Amino acid sequence: MEVLRAFVNSPIGPKTTHFWGPVFNWSLPIAAFLDTKKPPEVISGNMTAVMCGYSALFMRFAWVVQPRNLHLLVCHACNETVQLYQLSRWIKAQQNSQKKDETEAPNSNKDD
Repeated sequence: MEVLRAFVNSPIGPKTTHFWGPVFNWSLPIAAFLDTKKPPEVISGNMTAVMCGYSALFMRFAWVVQPRNLHLLVCHACNETVQLYQLSRWIKAQQNSQKKDETEAPNSNKDD
């Protein structure tokens, strides 16, 4: 019971934004994970790249802020991982689309 009371009243406990910020921030990696089931054509490359940068910056912030916020660090590390996976899916889809366009282009000239 004393451990729980110490956590609740600590600088990173549920009475602070150091706790609730990461809790609500988990919606980002959860949403990105759920989006892995969607086709890569619906991924926004620009937004995914921005999310990668955002999570990288906030991982650094979570490490240097006092008190150190490991909950936020883990949250953004998870988000970074899922966003990088989504970005790789988007890049592969773009490459496949480009290859498909290149193979169809010579065939469309034969119809003329």
